[in-house]
Amino acid sequence: MVEQLIIQEQDDCFYVPDANQLVTEDDTPVDNFASAKQQRLLVGSSYSSLQNQVFLSEANVGIYYADSKPPIVPDVFLSLDVQVPTNWWEKQNRCYMVWKFGKPPEVAIEIVSNTEGNELGEKLKIYQRMRVSYYIVYDPTKQLGDKELYIYELRGMRYFETSDTWLDQVKLGVTLWDGEFEGRQDTWLRWCYEDGTVLPTGDERAQVAEERAQGAEQRAQDAEQRAQVLAQKLREMGLDPDAL
Repeated sequence: MVEQLIIQEQDDCFYVPDANQLVTEDDTPVDNFASAKQQRLLVGSSYSSLQNQVFLSEANVGIYYADSKPPIVPDVFLSLDVQVPTNWWEKQNRCYMVWKFGKPPEVAIEIVSNTEGNELGEKLKIYQRMRVSYYIVYDPTKQLGDKELYIYELRGMRYFETSDTWLDQVKLGVTLWDGEFEGRQDTWLRWCYEDGTVLPTGDERAQVAEERAQGAEQRAQDAEQRAQVLAQKLREMGLDPDAL
């Protein structure tokens, strides 16, 4: 039987766990440089590019999904059509409690740096019981097998591994991208559009805007130079370019 989630019916009433009894943060994150940058890239690019959508994307924030169960803490998650309450310092608003948001996230991502996380074992089972639509495991150093990327899609009650990188239910895809982020050249997991174009970060958007501005300035300078050359030729012909 699928594990009972979120709200349990007891004695003809609904039981909601008391947030004051839950550990919403323990202030003891232990991560590595590569994973930290990867998390920032995924979260940051979503907020810089999906500005017309309502969603919540975070890294290393606990998700409470069932009573009497410890939270699971994905490296990154994406949940559509939800927002953090205004008073996010209140105990019940500090992490993702499924019974508060009314649904699990659509996407959970784990970044593998060793074999201790059990990403293809217990974590996969938990996300499946939570009914997270897509579970993605990025294994850049191939700790778990011969692949860098594992994608699981929920179909009915079970996960099925897929080679399709387009996540149709969230209208986003994922791709492995070779490039530079925060001064580091590497292969990165990135969100992408259906045509494979990656969702740009804020810095990338600023760089494109700067390049466009520089291009416009250069075109204006070239046009001015051509006008001056033409004016000089007209003068040599005995014509006044200003009169023309």
